[in-house]
Amino acid sequence: QVQLVESGGGLVQAGGSLRLSCAASGLTFSGYNMGWFRQAPRTEREFVAAISRSGTRTYYADSVKGRFTICRDNTKNGAYLQMNSLKPEDTAVYYCAADFAGMGPVARSRYEYDYWGQGTQVTVSS
Repeated sequence: QVQLVESGGGLVQAGGSLRLSCAASGLTFSGYNMGWFRQAPRTEREFVAAISRSGTRTYYADSVKGRFTICRDNTKNGAYLQMNSLKPEDTAVYYCAADFAGMGPVARSRYEYDYWGQGTQVTVSS
């Protein structure tokens, strides 16, 4: 079955960096757009970043633009989120998700994604 497993979360001071990884199995990875979402306590799960199946198109939430970078390696079935200049408001559980790619744009809505990982906690201290 399809599995998405996130790793790389942890505790970091404000201004620091983390790199999240998402290892995918059980699917034809290159056929899926990949997204990262996050959810803080008592909030909705929100879009962070997404990347097209080929890796040529990337999209970011305004709140992370210029600080976060999404990429993927289709040879390793992996998606990644490099997070720099972290802020306390970035604290959340981060999820990767896979959306079977059609001909439309890369989705930013969580409702468009077919598969989800279990999440990894990112905590940024002030």
